Amino acid sequence: MTKEIKNNKKRPASIQLKKTLTGITGLDEITGGGLPAGRPSLICGEAGCGKTLMSLEFLVRGILDHNEPGVFMAFEEKSEELALNVASLGFDLEKLQEEKKLKLDYVHIDRAEIEETGEYDLDGLFIRLGYAIDNIGAKRVVLDTIENLFSGLSNQAILRAELRRLFHWLKEKGVTSIITGERGEGASLTRQGLEEYVSDCVILLDHRVINQISTRRLRIVKYRGSMHGTNEYPFLIDEDGISVLPVTSLKLEKEVSSERVSSGIPALDKMLSGQGFFKGGSILVSGTAGTGKTSIAACFANEACSRGKKCLYFAFEESPRQIIRNMRSINMDLQKHIDNGLLEFHASRPTLHGLEQHLVSIHKLIKRFKPEAVVLDPITNLITVGSVSEVKAMLIRLIDFLQEEQITVMFTALSLNTIVSEQTDEGVSSLVDAWLLVRDIEFNGERNRGMYIMKSRGMKHSNQVREFIITDNGIDLVDVYLGPDGILTGSAREAQKLQEKTGEILKNNALNMKDREIDRKRKVLEAKIASLQTEFESAEEELNKIYVEEDLIKQVSAENRLEMLRKRSGETPGNGN
Repeated sequence: MTKEIKNNKKRPASIQLKKTLTGITGLDEITGGGLPAGRPSLICGEAGCGKTLMSLEFLVRGILDHNEPGVFMAFEEKSEELALNVASLGFDLEKLQEEKKLKLDYVHIDRAEIEETGEYDLDGLFIRLGYAIDNIGAKRVVLDTIENLFSGLSNQAILRAELRRLFHWLKEKGVTSIITGERGEGASLTRQGLEEYVSDCVILLDHRVINQISTRRLRIVKYRGSMHGTNEYPFLIDEDGISVLPVTSLKLEKEVSSERVSSGIPALDKMLSGQGFFKGGSILVSGTAGTGKTSIAACFANEACSRGKKCLYFAFEESPRQIIRNMRSINMDLQKHIDNGLLEFHASRPTLHGLEQHLVSIHKLIKRFKPEAVVLDPITNLITVGSVSEVKAMLIRLIDFLQEEQITVMFTALSLNTIVSEQTDEGVSSLVDAWLLVRDIEFNGERNRGMYIMKSRGMKHSNQVREFIITDNGIDLVDVYLGPDGILTGSAREAQKLQEKTGEILKNNALNMKDREIDRKRKVLEAKIASLQTEFESAEEELNKIYVEEDLIKQVSAENRLEMLRKRSGETPGNGN
C-alpha cells in the first residue's frame, strides 16, 4: 500500500525553457521549439557548410514571421556583399534596413593596431553592438565569425577572458544570439576550443563529399536545459533557404486507412480483391529491364490524376518528355494532367545529390505540392550514390513520412536476375504493403511478361500468374494457359487457344454427323413401324372379317334350323292353334 501511494504521488511540474523559433524548416522540430531565448548559441563548421546563411535566415525569419528586429555584425564580409549573397534566396536586406528592422554592421579588426598598442578588450565592440541593439530594439543578434574578432590576439588568457565576457554580455542584454565559428582541429569544435563550453546551444554543420557526392548535415551537439534530436540530419540549401529534415522515425504509431486506391489497371484491381491498394500504403513493382514497370507506375499516376488527385512523379532514369511520349503509345495522355496542375514531374540523375539531400528535396516538394500519390522510378538507381544499406535507410524514412501524411507511394525497382528469392529490390520488399513482381516468361523461342502478386497486406489477393500485355489501348492482364509443358503465354497461348477452338469445331461437326445419322435411322425405323402398323391393321381387319362371316353363318343356320322344326311339327306360320 505504501509503495502504491508513493508511486501515485504527483510530481512537481517541470520548468520549461523559453525558446525562440528560428523559422528554418525542420530546425525548430529538431530543437524542440527553437534556440534558447535570451541566450547565445554557437553554429560551427568548416568553410562552405552554411553557417552565415543559417544565421542570416534566423534573423530574416524573425523579422518576417515574428516581427523581431535583428542585428548582424560581420567580421569577415561587408554589408553589401552579404546583401548580394542572399538576394538569390529572396531576402531583401536593404529593404529591411530601410524599415529599421535589420542592422548590418561590418567590423574590421586590424591586427597591426593591436600589436602596436599591446592592448585588447571588447569594450568598443560592446558599445557599438549595444547601440545597434537599442537603436532598432533588436531581439536577435548574430556575430559572424568569431575567429576574425580574435585573429590579432595571441595571448590565450586574454582571449578566453574576453570570450567569456562577450557571452555573459549577450546574456545580460537578453537577446537571442547566434555566434558562428570555424571548425577546430581534432576533437575541438572551434578554433579556440572554448566557445562550445560557454554556449547554451551548439549546432555543428558538416559538408562532406563521399564518392564525389556532396552532402550537408547538421547535428545538435548540446542544448542546455532541453531535449533535442541527437542524430545527424541532412539539410538542403536552395532558392527557399535552408531546409532541415528530421530523419529519425522510430515509433510505429501512424494512422491507417481502409480506403482503397485504384492501380489504374482494372484487371490488377480485380486481383486485389477487386478494389486496388490501401490509401497511404506503399507498393513495390520490381522486375527485369523491359518488363513494363514504368508503364505500371504511369497507369497508377494517371488514375490518381483522373480522379482529381495530385501526384508527384520522381524519375531517376528517364526525362519527363520521354515518359510522356512513351505513354502516348499505349493511349495514355499525361500531359493533360500536367497542364491541369495535378501531375508534377521531377527528373534528375541520382548523382545530382547525396541520398540524404534527395530525401530532403523529396520531403520539401511533398510538403509544397501536397500530393495524394507519389511515384519513385526506379529506386535502384539510387545505389549509385550509396550502399544498399544506406538506400534502404533512406527509403525507410521516406515510407514512414509518407505513411504519416497518408500518401500512397509506388516504387519501381530493377531486378538483376529472374530468381524471386534473389530479387534486387534495395531491401524494401519486406517494408512495403504490396509487392508486384513482373518477370519474363520465355517459351518456344518467345519472351512474354508475367505478373505475380507476391504479397498484399490486409486484403485477399490472387495467387495466380497473369500474363502482362502492353497494347495500343493500355495495359491488360490475361489468364495464362496450362499446357502439357507448363504455362503457355504469347503465341503459344494463342496456338493453344486455336487448337482448342479447332478441336471444338471438329467435335461439334462429329456430333452433328452423329445427330444426322441418328435422324436418318429414326426415319427408317419410323417408316418400318408405319409399314408394320399398316400390315397389322390389314391382318386384323381380315381376321375380323372371318369372325363376322362365321357369326352370320351361325346365325342364319340357327334360324334355318328353327324354321325346319316348325314345319315338321305342322305348325303353320300365323296359325293360332
